[in-house]
Amino acid sequence: MYRKFSQGWFKHFDFIVIDLLCVQFSFFAAAFWRHGGFPYYDKIYVNTAILLFFIDVLTCIFFSTYANVLRRGYLKEFRSTFLHTCEVSVGVLVVLYLMKDAYNLSRLVYVVFTIFYFILGYLCRLGWKRYVQRYLSENGTRSFVIVTSSHMAEKVVRTIKENNHYGLRLTGIILMDENVKGWSYEGVPVVADASTAEEYLCREWVDEVFFTLPSEIELPAELVNLCEEMGITVHIRMAKMEDFENTNRFVQNIAGYVVVTSSVNVMTNGQAILKRAMDLAGGLAGCLITGVLFMFVAPLIYFKSPGPIFFSQWRIGKNGRKFRIYKFRSMYMDAEERKKELMEQNKVKDGMMFKMDDDPRIIKGIGHFIRKTSIDEFPQFWNVLKGDMSMVGTRPPTLDEWEKYSPRHRIRMATKPGLTGMWQVSGRSNITDFEEVVKLDERYIREWCFALDIKIILKTVGNMVSGDGAE
Repeated sequence: MYRKFSQGWFKHFDFIVIDLLCVQFSFFAAAFWRHGGFPYYDKIYVNTAILLFFIDVLTCIFFSTYANVLRRGYLKEFRSTFLHTCEVSVGVLVVLYLMKDAYNLSRLVYVVFTIFYFILGYLCRLGWKRYVQRYLSENGTRSFVIVTSSHMAEKVVRTIKENNHYGLRLTGIILMDENVKGWSYEGVPVVADASTAEEYLCREWVDEVFFTLPSEIELPAELVNLCEEMGITVHIRMAKMEDFENTNRFVQNIAGYVVVTSSVNVMTNGQAILKRAMDLAGGLAGCLITGVLFMFVAPLIYFKSPGPIFFSQWRIGKNGRKFRIYKFRSMYMDAEERKKELMEQNKVKDGMMFKMDDDPRIIKGIGHFIRKTSIDEFPQFWNVLKGDMSMVGTRPPTLDEWEKYSPRHRIRMATKPGLTGMWQVSGRSNITDFEEVVKLDERYIREWCFALDIKIILKTVGNMVSGDGAE
């Protein structure tokens, strides 16, 4: 979920920072060349240095300087650097002219600066691109599975590895024409065949699936729809797209292939960075509040039930990633063992979640209080700060709950789990039908917008103030 593959200016913030360093260094070097040192006493040089900073940033934004930067070759990068240098130099000159300061800046400094900036900028771009490309190819974070045939597999893997500028982590190959599980192509293992593909995709952490098949093998429509149903991003190299129901599609180039990509929802780069900024701000503030609460809550928990103050548990995150969640402990130490004995009283059928009235595992007094007020959830702000969770999302299931999910349930985890969400603010204490929970989470994912997150957060705060928490 939530990925738009266009190259926005903020997507390559590191390149912009390097460019800003290059422009300042070049200007200081040019001034040093002309004057034997930087004339801090001269107002025009100080103003120009400041002006260069803003002109460079604005040029990167409005002229999309770093759009597709990782795909550009030496000649295209040379041309891009030349144009950017001219845009910055001319922009500064125009502003200085309008301020009637253009004649006060040494022409030699201006010319030398332009030359230095072009050469240094070009070399730094090439060097940093090489580093980023190598890093992304070796440290991919997006679990990427290839569905192909045996005679195409080696070439496909090699092509993707040579063009892996997208942070892809090649985790497996599914062959539709042979059963050779255990083999590998270019170091990527064969993990399933046509008969076991569904089982593998349901069991393992998979972010994206790439279908590239020869003309003699029909595209497995059921498998494509299964991936879309689970919220897995699907890339199709060749297909009759009218055969599929998902409407969020766009054409893009990925790892050397032109593909049609379908996703549950698409978030622009601007929306993504805004959501993450909110998570960072909220996570930091929440961690500070957690520290204050710890001083009051910790002694009460320990007095009522000696043991660790915090409770940690493995949960399932986006697309099946495992992460450890943290809470203030609101239950007795043997709560997990006693859960099996209480399953018959579970209000949610099929054990897809666990909810019961008057849970005897909850610590009397303090346990009920911190759950009623949702204070037990505050340590999860650390998960938000780390990036395991978001401020708003879906409830992260436990490992045993995840194993019981059917493919249609897995769409819940097509986004990061959240501290709060659509289900939590829609009368969660009264909802015991898991299918209703799935519908609410799917609605959140498909209709997501930043305003919806704000609305859910405000409603959550209102519920906490009014004491409408969940036990």
